[in-house]
Amino acid sequence: MRLVTVTKNEAGQRLDKLLFKYMNLAGKSFVYKMLRKKNITLNGKKCDGSERLLEGDEIRLFLSEETIEKFSEVRVQKVSRVKLEIVYEDEDVIFINKPAGMLSQKARDGDESLVEYLITYLMESGQLTKEELKSFRPSVCNRLDRNTSGLVAAGKSLPGLQELSRIIKDRSIGKYYLCLVKGQVKQPSRIEGWLLKDERTNRVEVTKEERGGSLPICTEYTPLLRSGAHTLLKVKLITGRSHQIRAHLASIGCPVVGDRKYGDPAENRKAREQFGVTGQLLHAAELVMPGELSGPLCRLRGRKFAAPLPEAFLTMAEAVFTDQDSREILAAWKCAGRNRDRKGR
Repeated sequence: MRLVTVTKNEAGQRLDKLLFKYMNLAGKSFVYKMLRKKNITLNGKKCDGSERLLEGDEIRLFLSEETIEKFSEVRVQKVSRVKLEIVYEDEDVIFINKPAGMLSQKARDGDESLVEYLITYLMESGQLTKEELKSFRPSVCNRLDRNTSGLVAAGKSLPGLQELSRIIKDRSIGKYYLCLVKGQVKQPSRIEGWLLKDERTNRVEVTKEERGGSLPICTEYTPLLRSGAHTLLKVKLITGRSHQIRAHLASIGCPVVGDRKYGDPAENRKAREQFGVTGQLLHAAELVMPGELSGPLCRLRGRKFAAPLPEAFLTMAEAVFTDQDSREILAAWKCAGRNRDRKGR
């Protein structure tokens, strides 16, 4: 017999859903048969699997250890050792400054991504066990393109993951990006349009008119610094579509420097030759939490979290914005978030 005590990472879901995760190699018919025969009980009573679990509930599996192990498989991918730059962490959530070049989530089975690095970090630091992975896997809540750097929010617990996902979905969390674009942008603006993605080529097209399959997009931006040929923009995502910032800015004649997909090839070549730019200068710089939060995120209400600009971004920005005011603004973003400890105090 094995006793499974429901934690906050399992609470709230149906019993059968948890059992399918816990014995992920067993067929559903086997699980329901064990429930009918009272080989699986909830709090000492017969159950049918539809019960909603509460923290502290006791599930008893009257099965041999051999049977349980035969039907349970936990995969922990071995990945390269990567030191995560943690901006904030508590028992429910973690905010990480993802470098350009790292996947947020794997695209193929053999990929290594931030999710795998996060799970490895939690296991090595004693915050997560292989047994716990049977019923819950920590994951990221907002995805950045592989070559976009900056803040990624992840849930370490099920309540944390659910609440982060909720405020991202309802757009009550503020997501701000910094990007270096070609051309002069003189005024703040809010631009709208429609985005159509070609899954075959992994490219998007921005249009003024709605087309079949297109989705509405809205982007706000404010110029922070200007030179003769470039502008540093602070961008707020109102909607969060694939490649939205890069494609939307390119559609108004202000492509992100270093963007190979939507950028200006001549501008990218110049940036590479003069400043060593090898990727898009787009950085998820700031997350602003809503003023109204409850549950696992209540301690974060109204808080701001920032990730410092990467060196490659700073190298070109410092070269093209040379006045004193610009240097002060760039210096502030160079050390953004580093005046706080991991707990965000």
